[in-house]
Amino acid sequence: MLFDLRGRGRRRTVRVIYIGLALLIGVGLVGFGVGGGFGGGGLLSAATNAENGGSSSYSKQIAKYRKLTKKNPSDASAWANLTKNLLHEAGGEAYVTSAGTLTSKGHKIFQETAQAWAGYIALKPPKPNIELTKEMLRVYGVEGLNEPNEEVALLELIVASEPTNASYYSALSEYAYKAHNYRLGDLSAAKAIALVPANETKLVKVRLAEFKKSIEKESKPAGSATTGATGATRTTTIQGPEGVITATTPSLTTKSKK
Repeated sequence: MLFDLRGRGRRRTVRVIYIGLALLIGVGLVGFGVGGGFGGGGLLSAATNAENGGSSSYSKQIAKYRKLTKKNPSDASAWANLTKNLLHEAGGEAYVTSAGTLTSKGHKIFQETAQAWAGYIALKPPKPNIELTKEMLRVYGVEGLNEPNEEVALLELIVASEPTNASYYSALSEYAYKAHNYRLGDLSAAKAIALVPANETKLVKVRLAEFKKSIEKESKPAGSATTGATGATRTTTIQGPEGVITATTPSLTTKSKK
């Protein structure tokens, strides 16, 4: 028998087993919040509290920054924080279906997030928050509001901040094509191809060319109106293979609620 200590080496074996069991029990008790003196109810409790308390916390922050933006509409920091907390709130399960599409509530909060972002960017901050800009990509992307012109505007800010990032230039090319701005799409594609490793050049070139063709096939006949941003335009400068080239893109038109 295992616990017959008279056998040779049995005492050491039993001692090792008991030490191992003690460690497992100790870790288990701390993890489930029994003892440990951490004051937060243990690891599992902390995870549950974070999940259950997050939505309430974001709602309070959203209300706080909404008041601040109404009180002082020129406060860029308040607009940025409102956008950030709306993005956190928009990540909840209630706003996205299992298939990854927006629910009616999700569409509403994405619209509110877009309005908050428009309020922030309208103040023309000298150095827009790039991490926040990247988070906004999902709001205007295909699985969000699906607004290619707005996605282009975000990606232009990102590539200006990260001029050697081939992935973002590739994304800019695709969304420029979707927005029917083929010149900007071509320039961005050329930049992406120039930045990727040599062994990926052909693959990226073919993929972007095929994407452009697919968009052209879906496009309306020449001269017909296209959906998207209208009105004022902005000029984008890209260092292309043949030097600096500029392209004109429709500007943001989303209106913020003051």
